[in-house]
Amino acid sequence: MDFSTGKLLWPDTLSPSPRYPALEEDIACDVLIIGGGVAGALCSYYLNKSDVRAVLVDKRTVCSGSSSANTGMLQYANDKSLTSCIHTFGEKDGARFYRLCRQAVGELGRISSELDANPEFRKRSSLYVATEDKDVDALKKEYELLKAYGYPVQYWEPETIARHFSFAKPGAIFSEGDADFNPYRFVVYLIRSLHRQGLRVYEHTEVASHVAERDRVIFRTKNGRTITARHAVIATGYEAQKLKKNHNAVAESTYAIATQRLRAFPGWHEQCLIWETARPFLYIRTTMDNRIVVGGLDDAARSAEQRDSRLPGKRDALLAEAVKLFPALEGLRAEYFWSAAFCSTHDGLPLIGPQEEFPHCYFALGYGGNGTVYCTIAAQIISSLITNGSHPDMHLFRFDRPRRDPGHL
Repeated sequence: MDFSTGKLLWPDTLSPSPRYPALEEDIACDVLIIGGGVAGALCSYYLNKSDVRAVLVDKRTVCSGSSSANTGMLQYANDKSLTSCIHTFGEKDGARFYRLCRQAVGELGRISSELDANPEFRKRSSLYVATEDKDVDALKKEYELLKAYGYPVQYWEPETIARHFSFAKPGAIFSEGDADFNPYRFVVYLIRSLHRQGLRVYEHTEVASHVAERDRVIFRTKNGRTITARHAVIATGYEAQKLKKNHNAVAESTYAIATQRLRAFPGWHEQCLIWETARPFLYIRTTMDNRIVVGGLDDAARSAEQRDSRLPGKRDALLAEAVKLFPALEGLRAEYFWSAAFCSTHDGLPLIGPQEEFPHCYFALGYGGNGTVYCTIAAQIISSLITNGSHPDMHLFRFDRPRRDPGHL
């Protein structure tokens, strides 16, 4: 499966990357983690903290799947608003989901600070703008709800937006407590750190089949090697739908560009993260080396060929949106542009935990626009399930949760 097409930004920011051998012998471990992206790296991290003997394998190389196409925005707010989460899941569970996301952003900052190299993690403010006048009432309701739950938010009227930015919008929520980072560096540095601490890592090692026994699972690789484990974590992202299709998962495609390096960003308050109420929404950030990254324009393309054919038009449209927001930045051009496979869910929450047909296995599927944050939640829950047998938030994300009205955004 081709996760992305086009020219990716993040792998060019780190060269050369560490490489790991292919598995050439039969081995045993406590937990096998399948997938070397952000979900697999974070699951490895939390299991390592519990002194679990783990092995991580990837059929390609570390962080060569969808994690390398991630735009690196880390937010507690979601595609699905707090208002909508409470409408769909009830006040207790809807509010709990947002608190978990907020905690996950903090966890990613803490983990980044532990690494021996900088994954370019930065705390950021965010501006969530009303795309049209008709969105203002719902945005104000969302602001009041966020404020009531203690989130650091302000509501900005058009005049305040105009004082801080070079564009006009009918309203916005300005918030603190978000972040951005370089997702490729984060995954590569985290796995390198864990490898130095004893995590066994194998690239170009594709799992072809498995057999579950009473107290273990035996995996066979494509080249005939076996891995015997007490548990396994399936952290293969969107590719997990080939193993078992989940009725709650929605396959889509997303698009992004990165501009040339710029000297300044006039009309852009604090270089904050910007996103909008429209669905699918546009989102925009800067990088540590002073590029602009713009993403969005998601659509239903489901193959690399479809995404590839649409990429030039999407590139031009994303660039035009950046110019519209910041007209003083003359001469903007897209030095990098890419499309990527993307999955969301019908009800807006990721898919985490066991599935009945896969004994001793746990799935970490951070589906949705806030995927890195969701993967952090998944890694904490799965680590607890493996080491303690339970986690108090497991019910929110289980695969067999009831079908619910997705609510409004």
